[in-house]
Amino acid sequence: MKQKLTLNVADLGPLIRIIRGSRVMLDSDLAVLYGVETKVLKRAVKRNVERFPDDFMFPLTAE
Repeated sequence: MKQKLTLNVADLGPLIRIIRGSRVMLDSDLAVLYGVETKVLKRAVKRNVERFPDDFMFPLTAE
């Protein structure tokens, strides 16, 4: 049985990064919060893309 994780909003502060002027969380950090592997989180988002806003997930590039 999975242990339920309880977080306060203040606990998320260190996980929020500013990248190119936007507040973002890395997929690896979100996966830890949900207790899944990063690839499982990304697969779930792709399978349910209609449930997420357009800017929910985007790839970072060198440009």
